[in-house]
Amino acid sequence: MEKLFDIDLEKISTSSKQEAQDREKNFKFFLENGFPNKKDENWKFTDLSSIIKKNFKKISNNYDFTFNKKIEFIKDFQHNYIILVNGIFKFSELKFEEKDKVKIESLASKEISNSNNSGNLQYLNKALSLGGFNLEVQADYKLKKPIVIYNYFTSSLDNKIINNSNKIHLNENSGLTLLEYNIIEKSKFIKNTFEKINIGKGAVLKNIIIQKTKSNGYFYKNILGSQDYDSSYQNFILSSGLKFNKIDIDMDLKKENSDCFILSGLTLGEDDHQEIKTQINHLAPNCKSYQKIKNVLESNSKGVYQGKIFVKDVAQKTDAYQLSKALILDDLSEFNAKPELEIYADDVKCSHGSTSGSIDQDAIHYLMTRGIELDKAKKLLIKGFLNEIFENIHENSLKKFLEKSIEEQVDGIS
Repeated sequence: MEKLFDIDLEKISTSSKQEAQDREKNFKFFLENGFPNKKDENWKFTDLSSIIKKNFKKISNNYDFTFNKKIEFIKDFQHNYIILVNGIFKFSELKFEEKDKVKIESLASKEISNSNNSGNLQYLNKALSLGGFNLEVQADYKLKKPIVIYNYFTSSLDNKIINNSNKIHLNENSGLTLLEYNIIEKSKFIKNTFEKINIGKGAVLKNIIIQKTKSNGYFYKNILGSQDYDSSYQNFILSSGLKFNKIDIDMDLKKENSDCFILSGLTLGEDDHQEIKTQINHLAPNCKSYQKIKNVLESNSKGVYQGKIFVKDVAQKTDAYQLSKALILDDLSEFNAKPELEIYADDVKCSHGSTSGSIDQDAIHYLMTRGIELDKAKKLLIKGFLNEIFENIHENSLKKFLEKSIEEQVDGIS
């Protein structure tokens, strides 16, 4: 494993001798077992070790770069923004908000930690992370406009690994729509991110992950969250276009009447590999979770969904729903699903399901009899299949932007 890396820990700026020693210790922990493989149940469909070794001969850490590009901002809707360059916080602008109600700052690397059992990738993150952002919304403040995170990756990242970590905290009765927008120049790199989310009583967080262009990026993101009374978390995943992407979401519904929605619409193309793995922990009564994962696959792509619903014995009146659907457009593509229920309460409503198949030929025939060409008919059905995940987005301009993004993804299907 050591032969794969050309890591220079001494070039990472540290605040103390203790931090430098901790980084070295965590990197040694990582090297003991390396990247996860199929022996780990959490990675049974995604052998990351083999994928990395196949695509990278030598990996170095990213500790220095120059950035002088002008970022092209989204013009479709008004928004605030945060700029991250190669995972590092650079700048933020809250021009539509009361600035004393929202705190955005750089997250110092020494603050980074995660309490869930995330294995070796967490050791790697602790060893190499250069920080990220810390975002906090004050009590009783609902942002007037979304915050867009412009996640910019430079062209100097070939064979580099980026590690960063973020924290998001919504205080009581606050509200935020957060859109992560990846902009990637042409380079092949690895990104390893750990994120903590805390949603206070009555607070609402909508989190949208979207990809602007196709890339050779290899992304892993671990989201660890907790929810208080009457809170809501809604995550929309539209990260098509990455060569490799795995998102781990572990949410604790700790107090009554909280709800969690995870919705995904992906189109996977040539040799793409994407996995969404979720664990929704119902730890209190009267909570709701709803998961709908939709994939369209072609050209030797692979999609994976592992979803677990855990219901504690005290979590009576739980309402949990989980469904994954895949449209497979050729014989070379593959979709794997592993839905799980672990229930210790007796007064619950829980269900899960998974379906995969090709496009409905009767629907294609119906559209063609009305004068629509075969290619357009196929893409029209695919757009309808994916656009269903936007039911919970009520901001009209944002919804149109996301639907346009789905349309652009689908139009790229051969």
